Amino acid sequence: MIKIAIASDHRGFKLKNYLIDYLKNQGYDVIDFGTYSSESVDYPDYAALVAKAVADHSVDYGVAICGSGIGVNIAANRVKGVRAVNATSEKIAEMSRRHNNANVICFGGDYIEPEAAVKYLEIFLSVPFDGGERHQRRIQKIDLI
Repeated sequence: MIKIAIASDHRGFKLKNYLIDYLKNQGYDVIDFGTYSSESVDYPDYAALVAKAVADHSVDYGVAICGSGIGVNIAANRVKGVRAVNATSEKIAEMSRRHNNANVICFGGDYIEPEAAVKYLEIFLSVPFDGGERHQRRIQKIDLI
């Protein structure tokens, strides 16, 4: 079973809960790292929880949500071994997996409808890494930074 870590700040709280319900209904094992209310919190704390769970391989993928998706994306990418994407379209979700083997998907709760987030997440979780020497070489270079 695929295990997914998910977390948000207060601005992503509603979308986080929507995605948790969706993922559980699809049979995924979901770990909710918070936040657990719409009270103001700092997004880096929650992005770090997701990113560290992905980096230490206790989960397969991560989902991080803040108001824009930008802050959690930046924070998650600070953790070695994480390749996070702020998914703003179906094509971005697809190519982040195919070429970059992204392992964390980020959303902006203020700017995406829940149904679109589900669609991007479905793509992200189903599209394989293309592999190949060219893409693998680039990922290895990222890992060296």
